[in-house]
Formats: sequence, C-alpha cells, structure tokens
Amino acid sequence: MTALLRSCICCLISLHLLNAAHAAEPNNPESPALPKSFIDGTGLGWHKLGESDFTNANCAKDTWSWKDEILHCTGKPTGVMRSEKQYTNFELVAQWQMLKSGGNSGIFVWTAESAFADLKPGKLPQCGFEIQVLDHGYAEEFKKKTGKKPDWFTTNGDVFSVGSAHMKPFPPAGPAGERSFPRKNLSKGINQWNHYYVRCINGEIRLWVNGEEVSGGNNCEPRSGYLCIESEGAPVEFKELRIRELP
Repeated sequence: MTALLRSCICCLISLHLLNAAHAAEPNNPESPALPKSFIDGTGLGWHKLGESDFTNANCAKDTWSWKDEILHCTGKPTGVMRSEKQYTNFELVAQWQMLKSGGNSGIFVWTAESAFADLKPGKLPQCGFEIQVLDHGYAEEFKKKTGKKPDWFTTNGDVFSVGSAHMKPFPPAGPAGERSFPRKNLSKGINQWNHYYVRCINGEIRLWVNGEEVSGGNNCEPRSGYLCIESEGAPVEFKELRIRELP
C-alpha cells in the first residue's frame, strides 16, 4: 500500500467519523436549545405606551389602573380600554400575566372607529382583530361546564377577526376556518409573564409568543384603527407596552 493510498484512506475514515458526530448532535438531549428572538421594543422609532395613550371606552372607573408602569385590569365588567389614536402599519410589544386560572383577555388591533358607537358596558367592539390572551385553565373549565372538547380555540395565541372585520387566517386554522391557531404551544401559566410581539403591516397580522412566531393572517379589513386592551372576567396585568409606527 502506497503512502498516498494510506493517506487517502485515513482522510476518508476521519471524514466519516466527523459526519457521524454531526448527525448525532440533534439527538443529544444535552445539546443547548437555540436562542429565541425577542424584540423588546427599544431603539429607533419605538414609543412606550402609558396611561396618557389610552382612554376607558366602556368599563367602570376602577376597571383599569396604572401602578409602577404596570397596567392592572380587574376583568369587570367586560369591555375595553382603547388607544387615543389610530394606527395603520406598526409593531407592538406587550408583556402580560393572568392572575386567575381560566382567565380571559386580549389585545385588539385595527379596531374600527364605528365599533365604539354606542358601545355599552359588557360588550366588546364588533369590528377589529383580537390577539387572544387566555390562560390554560380556560380549556379545562370549558370542558367541565359544557362537556364538549375545547377544539374551537387554543390558549397559546389565537388570532381572529371580530364582528364585521374579516381576514384569511394562517394555517393551522380552527374548525370554522376563522381563527389562526398557533403552530407551537408556548404560553406560560398564571402569575408568569408572557411576551407578545405583534406586527401589523398592509393588512397582515403576525404574532410571536415568547420569542417565536406562531399565528396570524392576511387580507385583513379593516387594516387601520385603534388598539384595545380587553377586560373579560378575570384580573390580568400588562407591562412594557411599546409601539413603533411603520410607513
């Protein structure tokens, strides 16, 4: 065997061992997880949203309160707090935590001005898009109360149209074809902060939950309007509400 042939055989053996090692890496339970992508809402063009940026639309005076830059909602009555101004293309960052098992809330985007005409306490605007905020216990309570499977919603970041608004949801969609279900289940339970990043551009909505994109839709109408924070029966807190308007 010549020296050249021995050298070639050694190289092939080394390459085979290297490839085998790389192939085994994804199955190694000790391999570190890839970092998630968080947009914290700081930097050029970002604006922090506070008490002066919102107004109570149809809730009680004590439904909403701000303390130490945290927005607290009692959950009663059902209704919304809306932004002072309307937005078209924008990015939004928000953190939220539910304070009661089975709690329900949400963030509305592109809510039409007409949806606030004669909006009474106990009602939600009926023309806009909801970014669902829902505790995992809600599915369990639904099953106990109705005896039905909670298969028409999830607790990990649904996106859907409300009332006269409409959109084409990204798959996977709910049974009725109206909700965009999350592709991954990433929401945390009660008394734990969740991070939402929402991007609304040219009639398209995309939602990231705790660092990963999970749901959304396009062909939205309307594609401009108010932001709303929803009160719907349970105490919930929001913080680090930040927005960046886009062309």
